[in-house]
Amino acid sequence: MEILQTFLLILGSLLGSLALQDLEKKTMVFPEVSNTAHVVLRPSRQTSLTSFTLCLRAYTDLNRGYSLFSYNTKKTDNELLLFKPKPNQYSLYVGGSVVTFSVADNPVPKPLWEHICVSWESSTGIVELWLNGEHLPRKGLKRGYIISPDASIVLGQEQDSFGGSFDVNQCFIGEITNVYLWERVLSPNELALVGSGARLSDYLIDWQSLNYEIKGYVVVKPSLFSF
Repeated sequence: MEILQTFLLILGSLLGSLALQDLEKKTMVFPEVSNTAHVVLRPSRQTSLTSFTLCLRAYTDLNRGYSLFSYNTKKTDNELLLFKPKPNQYSLYVGGSVVTFSVADNPVPKPLWEHICVSWESSTGIVELWLNGEHLPRKGLKRGYIISPDASIVLGQEQDSFGGSFDVNQCFIGEITNVYLWERVLSPNELALVGSGARLSDYLIDWQSLNYEIKGYVVVKPSLFSF
């Protein structure tokens, strides 16, 4: 009986941290500086990527660099990474190479929710970044490249090895919500729908049906953001 109770406790703990859940109107809060706290995301299927669109919302008062979405494989560091080196800069890494977009400094001295969508296609190498519904000038990166499958996907930390080697100076502190990934480039009309909270289809990562595992001090709370 004691062995059975122990097994049930372990199973309950695993089910609590590993879940497939609808997180609509919820946010993941990363409340403190850490080199361990993160969330592991598991896509609906593992597949090579010749194009993608990634969208998420983030809320932070950090003024240093931090990772928003880290996708590493065992062969390639920064296979796909969305990183903010400065408050007014947004960097996308594909296959270890990087392009950076810059915007004007925020004149409002307070944190703001940011809706970020970034896409890439192998056939042209074109990268598109949309910030709060506004399209930034397109850039090019890794034309002809194929993003490998079997990845470790992490929110809250930047991976310097497969699933680990986190740098406390690159950790995210704040809130992340509405994380979605598709294996295609969304059209401007589709991106407008995503920005308004509408549903699309064919997700690799779907915030409203999310397979995730919390590691360390990360808390899921009702979102204070509203469309």
